[in-house]
Amino acid sequence: MGIRKDTKMDFNKAYTVYRPLLHSIAYRMLGSFSEAEDLVQDVFADYSQLTDADIHNEKAYLVKMVTNRSINLSQSARKRREVYVGEWLPEPDMSHAMPDPAELFVQHESISYALLVMLEKLTAVERAVFILRESLAFDYDEIAACLQKSEANCRKIFSRAKERLHKERQLLPENMDQAQPLVETFIEAAASGDFNKLIAMLTEEAMLVSDGGGKVRAAINAIISRARVIAFLQGVIPKTFLGDGHRFAVVNGQAGIIITLDGKPRSVINFQINAEGNQIERIFVMLNPDKLKHIRLD
Repeated sequence: MGIRKDTKMDFNKAYTVYRPLLHSIAYRMLGSFSEAEDLVQDVFADYSQLTDADIHNEKAYLVKMVTNRSINLSQSARKRREVYVGEWLPEPDMSHAMPDPAELFVQHESISYALLVMLEKLTAVERAVFILRESLAFDYDEIAACLQKSEANCRKIFSRAKERLHKERQLLPENMDQAQPLVETFIEAAASGDFNKLIAMLTEEAMLVSDGGGKVRAAINAIISRARVIAFLQGVIPKTFLGDGHRFAVVNGQAGIIITLDGKPRSVINFQINAEGNQIERIFVMLNPDKLKHIRLD
């Protein structure tokens, strides 16, 4: 990494070629589309001022810039989240339904929403190493050069990160064919008020996590156990939970639901499926309007 001297690519071409990769790194580090977009734009603004003499490997240089700035920003963001109202969840990634060829990389390397939530358990550096290695298949020498650490140290960091995430079985999204019937059952239960089928599709230890960010009503704490999740859903769904419409959607590469109100996204719901693919372990409900602004319904 960074050994061979390359000719610096035309700026517009570099932006087109590398932006999806850089944005995916920043988003997975920060859990925020707006922060990731701002960070990538700042990186390219600084990059445009560099000359060929400053660059040895264009891709490696840009990845290093984005990764290290994401580490710095995520450390300050973690402090802000300590005073966040209720549960904090990352913004849902709806880009997988986009036909734009520039997004094909992100689609192919999509990371499950459940794992994105789990990554919050890691330090910023652990998260960076894990994302670069496990999700994006970077070699250890590339990661070491990016983070200015030894390969041996990066291997230890990666091993430690995987150990901390040992309960998370799925890196890539679950099979859409397995998840779709569970999503359809959830919608049927919500529309009819009959939760009998849904009860059987929740694990005994099922959990529901909702993020309102203090902007809209949401459960302050995670709701744990099948009985409590069903009780919560029975209490809120007959009122305003379904808004005025819904549609199936691809959320972080998985089957999910967009709930609309007055033609705008009101919430995004997605699910973590168990290893057998026949029950729901986690229900994630994004209600914070600030985290839904990037979603297009057209």
